[in-house]
Amino acid sequence: MDGGVTVITNPTVSVRLTSTISSFEVNKRYNRGITIAEFKGKLEMVVGTPASSMELQLFSTTDKFMQKLDDNEALLGSYPVDDDCKIHVIDRSGAQSGEFSDLSKVEKFEIPDEVYEKRTDSVRSFMKKQRVGRFNEEETAKKEAELAAREAEEEAAAAAIDVGNRCQVQVVGLPTKIGTVMYVGTVDFKPGHWVGVKYDEPLGKHDGSVKEKRYFECENKYGAFVRPLTVTVGDFPEEDYGLDEM
Repeated sequence: MDGGVTVITNPTVSVRLTSTISSFEVNKRYNRGITIAEFKGKLEMVVGTPASSMELQLFSTTDKFMQKLDDNEALLGSYPVDDDCKIHVIDRSGAQSGEFSDLSKVEKFEIPDEVYEKRTDSVRSFMKKQRVGRFNEEETAKKEAELAAREAEEEAAAAAIDVGNRCQVQVVGLPTKIGTVMYVGTVDFKPGHWVGVKYDEPLGKHDGSVKEKRYFECENKYGAFVRPLTVTVGDFPEEDYGLDEM
């Protein structure tokens, strides 16, 4: 029986790749039997540096510099490359650091709208053919009609509400609130008709002013704006919630 020791080496090795033109670290596995020239060719697809402009440095698993991989004819396995070692690619082509990771440095391709409109291979062309979104005229017209009807309904509801009315506000998902109508009409912060209400409790959002414009007066957190359709006018007496009791 032979008393010698047989050393079995894994034919592949997993390494960490970094480069001077990217802040990313990539883990890849390579065959130890390829030459450094072949290895550079594979790295070109990973780091973006031309193989002819690469300088390779080998670091240990603890990131301690070991040596350069500078013999293109040598096999990768002839160097002390172990799993989790780092191979750092230095780009000698003149590319700047971050060139491939900083999108602000990427030149944007722009096309005039009139030219894009004529293209048959664009997303807009596809949407037109499939009648998707705003290119579905029937669906768009239906939504516009529903919106117009809703706005007309809101306007009619607002016309039936007067400042000073006692009211009840019922917004879906929120508790019912009682208060007094302080404002009816349009506002600057959103389209459509709105009703400004002073609640009997501090359940509002403001003091009657929104974005530095005052619409009515009330204490802070007692005021709110709601849609007319959420407001019911009626004889809703002001309740005593005992806020002044100890």
